[in-house]
Amino acid sequence: MSNQPTPMMAQYIEIKATYSDALLFYRMGDFYELFFADAETASRALGIALTKRGKHLG
Repeated sequence: MSNQPTPMMAQYIEIKATYSDALLFYRMGDFYELFFADAETASRALGIALTKRGKHLG
Protein backbone atom coordinates (compact mmCIF):
# COMPACT_ATOMS: atom_id res chain seq x y z
CA MET A 1 0.00 0.00 0.00
CA SER A 2 1.33 3.45 -0.93
CA ASN A 3 1.90 6.29 1.50
CA GLN A 4 1.01 8.72 -1.27
CA PRO A 5 -2.40 10.40 -0.99
CA THR A 6 -5.02 9.80 -3.65
CA PRO A 7 -5.40 12.63 -6.19
CA MET A 8 -8.58 13.76 -4.39
CA MET A 9 -6.89 13.83 -1.00
CA ALA A 10 -3.84 15.60 -2.46
CA GLN A 11 -6.15 18.33 -3.79
CA TYR A 12 -7.94 18.56 -0.45
CA ILE A 13 -4.62 18.92 1.42
CA GLU A 14 -3.47 21.64 -0.99
CA ILE A 15 -6.70 23.64 -0.63
CA LYS A 16 -6.78 23.17 3.16
CA ALA A 17 -3.19 24.48 3.42
CA THR A 18 -4.33 27.70 1.73
CA TYR A 19 -7.44 28.07 3.92
CA SER A 20 -6.26 26.50 7.16
CA ASP A 21 -8.43 28.76 9.33
CA ALA A 22 -11.71 27.74 7.65
CA LEU A 23 -13.80 24.58 7.60
CA LEU A 24 -13.37 23.03 4.17
CA PHE A 25 -16.47 21.34 2.78
CA TYR A 26 -15.25 19.11 -0.06
CA ARG A 27 -17.75 18.02 -2.71
CA MET A 28 -17.86 14.26 -3.18
CA GLY A 29 -20.47 13.51 -5.83
CA ASP A 30 -23.82 14.81 -4.61
CA PHE A 31 -22.61 15.49 -1.06
CA TYR A 32 -20.17 17.70 0.78
CA GLU A 33 -17.81 16.12 3.28
CA LEU A 34 -15.37 17.35 5.90
CA PHE A 35 -12.16 15.54 6.81
CA PHE A 36 -9.78 15.27 9.75
CA ALA A 37 -10.05 18.05 12.36
CA ASP A 38 -12.71 19.88 10.31
CA ALA A 39 -15.01 16.85 10.62
CA GLU A 40 -14.44 16.66 14.37
CA THR A 41 -15.10 20.39 14.82
CA ALA A 42 -18.29 20.30 12.74
CA SER A 43 -19.52 17.17 14.52
CA ARG A 44 -19.25 18.85 17.92
CA ALA A 45 -20.68 22.19 16.76
CA LEU A 46 -23.65 20.66 14.95
CA GLY A 47 -24.30 17.75 17.27
CA ILE A 48 -24.09 15.21 14.45
CA ALA A 49 -22.51 11.77 14.34
CA LEU A 50 -18.95 11.52 13.12
CA THR A 51 -18.40 8.64 10.71
CA LYS A 52 -15.17 7.12 9.48
CA ARG A 53 -14.04 5.45 6.31
CA GLY A 54 -10.63 4.71 4.91
CA LYS A 55 -7.35 5.91 6.29
CA HIS A 56 -4.85 8.55 5.28
CA LEU A 57 -1.27 7.85 6.39
CA GLY A 58 -2.46 5.37 8.99
